[in-house]
Amino acid sequence: MTRLIVVDRDGRAHDIDAKPGARLMEILRELDYGVAAICGGLCSCATCNVYVEPSWAERLPPPPERRVRPSQGTTRLSRGGLAIVVPN
Repeated sequence: MTRLIVVDRDGRAHDIDAKPGARLMEILRELDYGVAAICGGLCSCATCNVYVEPSWAERLPPPPERRVRPSQGTTRLSRGGLAIVVPN
């Protein structure tokens, strides 16, 4: 398992174990930490948007040029949880 630290919308940190190879969107949706992912991973709703710690954002692929809803609080540190695969 891979250890992740997730900070929810209320600012509380949660230490969780995640299965390598799983998509972050799926993990957070199941744990009910405020990630709705209502489209089920079809990249059509932006409800799986997460903010990544700056040191980890550098390790991820760059965000896509075109985002579903760029006005919904996306930044250079945000990604769709669907696009983040838990590393080993």
